[in-house]
Amino acid sequence: MKSFMYILLIHQHFLEDNAAGGSRWNEMARIWVENGHSVTVIAGDVHYMNGREGSKARKDFEIKVNEDNVQVIRCKLSRRYHRGFSGRLLAYFSFAFKAVYAGLRFAHSRYDWIIVTSPPLFVGLPGVLLSKWRHVPLVLEIRDLWPESAIETGVLKNKWLIGLSYRFEKYLYRQARWISVLTPAFRERLIGRNGVDPCKIAIIPNAADFRWSKAALRRASESGLREELGLKGKFVVIYVGAHGLANDLMQLVEAAALLRATNAHFLLIGDGMQKRMLIQEAASRQLTNISFLDPVPKERIFDYIVMADAGVAVLKRADIFKTIYSNKTFDYFSCKKPVLMVIDGVSRDLVEQARAGMFAEPENPADLARKVLIYMSDEALLRRHGENGYRFVHARFDRDKLAREFLKCIESQLEVTDKSAIFESKKVN
Repeated sequence: MKSFMYILLIHQHFLEDNAAGGSRWNEMARIWVENGHSVTVIAGDVHYMNGREGSKARKDFEIKVNEDNVQVIRCKLSRRYHRGFSGRLLAYFSFAFKAVYAGLRFAHSRYDWIIVTSPPLFVGLPGVLLSKWRHVPLVLEIRDLWPESAIETGVLKNKWLIGLSYRFEKYLYRQARWISVLTPAFRERLIGRNGVDPCKIAIIPNAADFRWSKAALRRASESGLREELGLKGKFVVIYVGAHGLANDLMQLVEAAALLRATNAHFLLIGDGMQKRMLIQEAASRQLTNISFLDPVPKERIFDYIVMADAGVAVLKRADIFKTIYSNKTFDYFSCKKPVLMVIDGVSRDLVEQARAGMFAEPENPADLARKVLIYMSDEALLRRHGENGYRFVHARFDRDKLAREFLKCIESQLEVTDKSAIFESKKVN
């Protein structure tokens, strides 16, 4: 592997230090820097789960080095991100154009690679433009299939925007030197429907962050969280993540209503557009076995997962969600918690392959309630599934190992490029 690389990452939702949420790229960047590489990130300043900006500064651009020695260039975005589709679209486009300016004005290094991670799809625009202007190869990561996800969840309805999004998606696939996807289903979709060359696609899935989970497991006996939250003696089913339209967390409210006469308690941690509605719905039903907490920083959230009895991953019923791995599943596994998987497709396959949880049919709260009761009545099964999941992700989905694999993949692409350049030079001479 090349001893030193300069990498520019364009990621609208790259987290602030100690912020809650999906930290895939915070961890990847940290590992790369620890291995001697230089990483610069162009990001927005609005958190994807709530309307509060991550940074207190209100400058158009803020440049600083985070706690992992990653340089982060933050672009000030519209505060209307969480006020419906129009506000979100405005934030997407404003980031795309500001990221171009930030890349030209503030990102000074001679980069070996530009990496763009989507969604949102429009983040590909600054990636393509900066790649062409700086003559740097482009890597495209697909964390979710856009625009399909937005269409199937009813977020994107405008036919003109749908057509534009599909054309732009295909254009990005052509421009990328290499494409990373998170699941085998994504790879099949890109090859079958979009005609992408299989040789330029690799699967680098999401993963478990064991540095956080192992510390939480060591602290488990002294955390006192159950007492603090009033959950002593309860069977706690935890959900960690966004409370948005796609998550359809009403399924958990419905399941809680069915289990109100038992010791089952649903604990939901996170934020999003539907959180207020969910709280009001639970209150209107006078449910005392479901509670809601604000987002918790990444290094602290693992204490809450370890405190729980089982984790739940849930999305609304949609064919597109059969292609994704639920990110939070890996966090649950890493904390030795079995997973109640309310998502069909590859996420279900993952849990069943690991023998580390149970599938519940999406949008069928009665089925979820039945699966909770099975765990409540069989402590040995609960413990066995938790241990199975831990061993499974430790062997196959360790963040540190996969971050290094990602680097090896892009380095191999760079070597191919260098050899091709030498070959062309010899032909000319």
